[in-house]
This record gives sequence, structure tokens and C-alpha cells, in this order.
Amino acid sequence: MSQPDWIAAEDARERLGVRPQTLYAYVSRGRVQVRPDPRDPRRSLYRAADIAALAQRKTMSRKASDVAAGAIAWGEPVLASEITTVSGGRLFYRGRDAIRLAETETLESVARLLRGGHGAALKRTDRPLPPDAPEMRTRAFLALAARAAVDAPARGRNPLALAVEAATLLDVLTDAIAGQVGGGAIHNRLAFAWGLGPGGPGADLIRRCLVLVADHELNASAFAARVAASTGASLAASALAGLATLTGPRHGMATAAVRTFAAEAAQLGPAQAIRNRLEEDRALPGFGHQLYPDGDPRAAALLDRFVAPPQLADLREAVRQATGLAPNVDFALVAACEALGLLPDAPFSLFAVARCAGWIAHAIEQGQSDALIRPRARYIGPEPEFA
Repeated sequence: MSQPDWIAAEDARERLGVRPQTLYAYVSRGRVQVRPDPRDPRRSLYRAADIAALAQRKTMSRKASDVAAGAIAWGEPVLASEITTVSGGRLFYRGRDAIRLAETETLESVARLLRGGHGAALKRTDRPLPPDAPEMRTRAFLALAARAAVDAPARGRNPLALAVEAATLLDVLTDAIAGQVGGGAIHNRLAFAWGLGPGGPGADLIRRCLVLVADHELNASAFAARVAASTGASLAASALAGLATLTGPRHGMATAAVRTFAAEAAQLGPAQAIRNRLEEDRALPGFGHQLYPDGDPRAAALLDRFVAPPQLADLREAVRQATGLAPNVDFALVAACEALGLLPDAPFSLFAVARCAGWIAHAIEQGQSDALIRPRARYIGPEPEFA
């Protein structure tokens, strides 16, 4: 008797030995194709071949080279770090719960924690004017590039000098995003530049966003920053490598994909927009996360602090009903910026300022290890032609 090409969710979960949230995460990442059940449009069917491939991958014994290659993509840890970890569905900065830190701390204090520093902030106040460009992202690149071109290599530097440079660099990037040199807490400076006024509920929401996305273990931009730092490059150069990596649609610019998905939902209705994407084997941006099968706690912590715009709230509920997926931090950042009436590039700008704290911490830690990150390639091209 031939096996069915499409199977129900219960059968798929049983074959994989996973919970519903994990199955939906596979769907959102494009690893399992799904379609509506023609006998009951409220239910979904999953491609049996995709389920079989995942099950085989989970059980098969892999060679050492395959294990090493798999470590690059959500695999086993490849670098030792004391900075950040995800454990038990929670995010921790040097052992402290990031969700709790977001209740009281500023980005500056969290940046010092990530760097392993203590005490008062040390930084220079004689900073140059930010670059003159209309877009926040352009100003950010210009500011970090100008520093990277002249700053001294970080390798071998006095730790106190690096601490001053680290704090100053975070201020330089903030100046670039804000479009003006300012003083005081970073969240208040951004709130003022964006017309919210310092010290109010809008500024506090920005503060929470900054703290919750300051670092996220060995993500792509943190790894890029560490690679640059392993060569002895300056902190600014490492941060610039991180910023360049952040612009990818699978990283910091994922917020733009969330906006596109929200626009589809506004035009077609949430249920139809979701159905279209699932039928076309496309992801649902802003929902699900590889490291948080039970839901991204950063998103939950943010979404509890403001009233999301109605269209985004409707989309969130429709995705929950259709797939069980919870919103991730990309969705929460877009919703927060929409609720505050900020410009479309505000989510990326918040992400960049906050994550710069993590890039700098990773750059300093990598420099302390004095190890060059230089993996070997597993060559699969044509056979070399020896003379």
C-alpha cells in the first residue's frame, strides 16, 4: 500500500517526536511544506517527504566533517564565550536574566555588563558631529567607517583604554542615528530625536527594546564582529563588520519583511495572507524562533508593555490560530515602533544601536583570547590539476 504524500499534524509530530510549536517552527523556516486539508480547510496537511527527511536527519549518525559543517547553521557551539546564552527558553547576559534587566537597566549599564565591566561609565565627551545624510542607516555606516579608518588596533591595548573607546563608540553610533550629538541616557536621546520627548513612556519603551536586543549569543553579526576582532582590528572595525552583517534580510532587516507581511494582511485580510504564504511555501516573518520553540520571551516582554496597533494585533492572533506560532522580537520591534509613530527605519536603527553593545563585547572577548578565527574550507570543487 502506497504511503500518502501529505499527512496530518498529529502524524507529523509523532514521526518527528516533537511538540506542535516545533512543527510550526519547521514550517516557518521553510523546512516543511504545508497546505490546507481539502476535506477541512481549518486543518493543515504536511508534506510526508519533508517530515521523513527531518526524521532521518535527527537519527542518522553524521561524520565529523558533517558535524562541523552543521555547527555553522544553528548547530553545536563553536566558540567559548562568557557573554550571553539562551537556556531554558530564556536569554541571559553573563548569567543575568535579560527580561529582568529590561525592567530597570539602561543600554549603557547592560553594555558594561556584557563587556564584563563594572562601576561608572567612562567615555569621551568631545565627539564629532554626526555625518550629514538623510537616512539613519547611512549615517550609522559613515560614522563607524570613519572611526574604523583611523582607530588603533584593539589587540594589545590597555583594558581601561578599550573600555573608554567602547563606551565612546556606542555614543558615536547613537549620535549618528539621532542625527545630533547629545548627552544623557541613550534611550532618552533617541526619544528626543524622534519627537517623543525624554523621560516619558515612549522613552521607556525604547529603553526596554534596547536592553532586550543588546546581544543574542553567537548570531551572525556577533560572529562577524568576532572574526574581525580576531585579526586585531579596532573596535570600530569590528562593529562595522557587525553592522554590515545586520543589513541582511535574514538578520536585522527581518523587520522589513515583517512590514511586508503586515501590509499583505492589511490588504487581503490576515487569514488569506497567512494561507497564501503557507500554500506558496513561504515563511511567516516575525513569528517563531529556532532558539525559542515555546515563544520568544523578548517579544512577550515587550508586547506586554504597550497596545499594539489593531492590524498587527489581528495578524498576531490569526497566526496563532493558524499555526500556533508566537511572535518573535522582530514583530515586537515593528509593533513598538508603529505604536510610537516612528519612521519605517526605526526598528533597524534600534536594533543597530542596541546590538553594537554586543558586538563590542564580543570583539573585546575575542581579542582577549588572542586566537585567530580561521576555519578550513571543505573543498568540493573539481580535482586539483597537479603538473
